[in-house]
Amino acid sequence: MDKKRNPWFWIPTLYIAEGLPNVVVMTVAVVMYMQLGMSDTDIALYTGWLGLPWVVKPLWSPFVDLYRTKRWWVLTMQLLLGSSLAGVAFTLNAPFWFQGTMAFFFLMAFSSATHDIAADGYYMLELDDHQQVWFVGIRNTFYRLAVIFGNGVLIPVAGMLQLMFRNQKAFTWSLVFYALAALFIGIWLYHLYIMPKAAADKPHHTNAREVAMGVVTAFRTFFRKLPPRDMLFAMLFLLFYRFPEALLTKMSVTFLMRPHSAGGLGLSPQEFGLASGTVGVIGLTLGGIVGGMLAGRDGFKRWLWPMVCAITLPDIVYVYMSYAMPDNLVAISFCLFVEQFGYGMGFTALTLYMLYFSKGAFQTSHYAFCTAISYLGLMLPGMLSGWMKDALGYQSFFIMVMFLCIITFAVTALIKVDPEFGKKSPDKE
Repeated sequence: MDKKRNPWFWIPTLYIAEGLPNVVVMTVAVVMYMQLGMSDTDIALYTGWLGLPWVVKPLWSPFVDLYRTKRWWVLTMQLLLGSSLAGVAFTLNAPFWFQGTMAFFFLMAFSSATHDIAADGYYMLELDDHQQVWFVGIRNTFYRLAVIFGNGVLIPVAGMLQLMFRNQKAFTWSLVFYALAALFIGIWLYHLYIMPKAAADKPHHTNAREVAMGVVTAFRTFFRKLPPRDMLFAMLFLLFYRFPEALLTKMSVTFLMRPHSAGGLGLSPQEFGLASGTVGVIGLTLGGIVGGMLAGRDGFKRWLWPMVCAITLPDIVYVYMSYAMPDNLVAISFCLFVEQFGYGMGFTALTLYMLYFSKGAFQTSHYAFCTAISYLGLMLPGMLSGWMKDALGYQSFFIMVMFLCIITFAVTALIKVDPEFGKKSPDKE
């Protein structure tokens, strides 16, 4: 096999490029705004809005499906992502720093959402069904390595720069974002050479009317993939499967880093980077690998319920930490490893269901619709999570999250999955 066409040469870097802007928008921005003096309520609300492009991306996903190639979209969006990262860095020290950084974060989110559409479509075009299932753990792994880099490297580096530059937080964060912009240009140059031109990834020569008809057809076929009752259940699963995680995502970060006087554990950026951004995400990565390999061996349906338990039950570690208030970094890291291993394994179920649901015509657009619905399920609770935490306090908030895990179990019980999906076919033995 030509090395340029070996999936190992492009899947890791493609999904690092997919994951890095997401972690910057969803986590690094939370820490940055917290250090710049914003409250949890404001952080959750404003950074929650940054998830909007992932929610509405089905509106333009058919254009990605019909215009040019998926490879062209991937490369173009990577250039735009590098530009938006430089824009954040440039505006951080301006008088209008909040409005400027939010504008460039929105551009970053839009570019990243479009990149997701193209990258996932390219993945499905280049790989057969078994390869898609087998590599799902690998792609999620490298996506999570981008999370490790965001949380475990960028945040501690910002903390160390703040020590070097006498706590000039806006200036140090601008240095971090300039470095990220340079990194993305490097990723773009690598993919320009190494990404294969997939045989099925052909340009579509269409006019405006054909594109519009394609959009309408993509939407219509999506909502007719299943009988009405099963379609409703599928939508409920996509929307609510990660409901507890939607509440935890931003508030777990502030809980770990807020001082004891505010009910948090008071971790420094360096300690946060080690406990959450490194140890925790290693657990997330291993969970994703294990989930993908188990599903590839025995089929997705065989491991669906263990994955549901994995994504919900370990959330209890936050209840424990909010009461015990451990100051031992090893104990905190262990708790985060357990919770994130479960999340990594459980997230595999959502990824595989979206691949399963999207099979057929317009699979790129249909997969984008699925991810958009899933992001909506993250965005809306996430926007309210800061207000809920401020009203309840961390302890009661985490207890409520554990109670709401029942929603994940309820929506999973509604869906149907082919027992053979994900198993290796006899001719591949």
